Amino acid sequence: MSEKIKELSFEEALEKLEKIVAQLESGQTKLEDAVKVYEEGIQLKKLCEKKLVEAQMKVEKLTLNKQGQPINIESLDEEN
Repeated sequence: MSEKIKELSFEEALEKLEKIVAQLESGQTKLEDAVKVYEEGIQLKKLCEKKLVEAQMKVEKLTLNKQGQPINIESLDEEN
């Protein structure tokens, strides 16, 4: 994965990925360019997945006690 892509936030990577998908779906990209853009899209997808897993792990750490048991945390949906 290129250093440039590694430095992107999740939101930036997702935005770039969405633009790549739209570009490829348009069918207006030359084959050689499409392959390059597709490769970049794969890198962005991997970065997004990695960042989502990292966020999930942080949430799990925050919601489990030292014994691995769930901590009673009210759901955000229950605020109303």
